[in-house]
Parts: sequence; structure tokens; C-alpha cells
Amino acid sequence: MNRPLAVARMQLLNKWIYFGIPAIILVSSTLIAVAILAVIPDTGGTRMALSGQSVMWYFLGIGVQALTLTFPFSQAMSVSRRSFYIGTLGLFAVMALGLGVLYWLLGLVEKATNGWGVNGAIFAIPWIVQSAWYTQILLYFALSTLLFMFGFWFATVYKRWRTTGLLVALIGFAVILLGAVASATWTDSWAAVGAWFVQLTPLALTGWLLLGGVVLAAGSYGTLRRATP
Repeated sequence: MNRPLAVARMQLLNKWIYFGIPAIILVSSTLIAVAILAVIPDTGGTRMALSGQSVMWYFLGIGVQALTLTFPFSQAMSVSRRSFYIGTLGLFAVMALGLGVLYWLLGLVEKATNGWGVNGAIFAIPWIVQSAWYTQILLYFALSTLLFMFGFWFATVYKRWRTTGLLVALIGFAVILLGAVASATWTDSWAAVGAWFVQLTPLALTGWLLLGGVVLAAGSYGTLRRATP
């Protein structure tokens, strides 16, 4: 395990990308959301502001940078693709878990302070906080991991097939989404789709997100094995 741990340490050489920018995004988005809620008249009821989840979307960019910035250097240092893969994914699994715990703790603080004093819901989203604490953490972990794997897989596609391969992958992804929308429209299935989403629980959603992350992880490893620096 020395090689994967060395890869994780190598990824963390640029702490600004992995800690500085996420911290700035988290603090600034929270302050902006609280400021906006403070100037909007409170008509009663919880007021949701999902800006706190913006850090998770940054994981998409981290997934891209984790490969493009360090993969060439790792190959120059004779690190195997397997060690690079295990070390990188292991590091970001720990980061995603830490982010999940942080979001859960911020949710507790938010509830204790009446939504930061403005009756807001930035981290303690009602649909999520009604579940067990470990489900909340796992849901945040699963979403962060899935977004990271999206960025990481698209980066491996670019490294393997360059611009042409990336364009084909993006177009193929768009076609799949469009096909799903068209299929639901032609078969009049939108009511069933809506009912499925309504009955979805946080734990069930976590399972689907983790499944998507596993599929992307397997695909990215298969692509990375033949990627060139």
C-alpha cells in the first residue's frame, strides 16, 4: 500500500485545490445565502437555499484535475496505473466522507440556531434530515463521490482518446438522456416517473448514487489502463 499512499500524498501537494477552494466556496455560498434570506420577508415555514451543496459540484472539477494534473507526473515517476487509481480514489473517498460528516454537523448547528437566525435550510434539508444521521452522511458521500467519478471518468476518456473521444462521450451521454426523455414522453410515463421520485427515500437514493459511482469507477479504471500521459 506504500505506492497508493504516495499517490495520495502527491495529490495533496496542491492543497489549494483540495482544501482552499472548497473552503472558500462553502463559506462564501453560505454567507451569500444567509444574506439573501435575511433581506427576504419571512412568511413562515422553512426557507430552503441549496447553495450549501455547491462544494459537492466542485468535486466534478476536482475529478478532472485529479487526473490531468498529476497522472503525467505519476507516470514519469514510474507509478503504476493501478496504484495511481487506488491512491486517487482512496483519497477522495476519505474527502467525500469527511464532507458528509461536515454537512451533517453543519445541519445540526443550523437547526440549533433556527436556520442561522433567518429560518433557512442550507444544510438541514427537511427531506434529508428526517432520516438517520448515518443515512444523511452516506447520501452526501454518495453524491460527492458520483460527481467526482463523472469528472474523473471524462478526464480518463480525454487522456485515452483525446478531444475526439471526449466529444463522442459527451454526445453519447446527451443522446442517452435525450432518449430517456423521449421514451418517457412517447409512452406517457411521466406520471410513473414522478411517482417513483416521490416515493424515493434518502437511503434508496443513496443506493442509486453509489451504484452509479461504482459503474463510473469501473469504467474509469478500464479506460485508465490504456490512457497515455
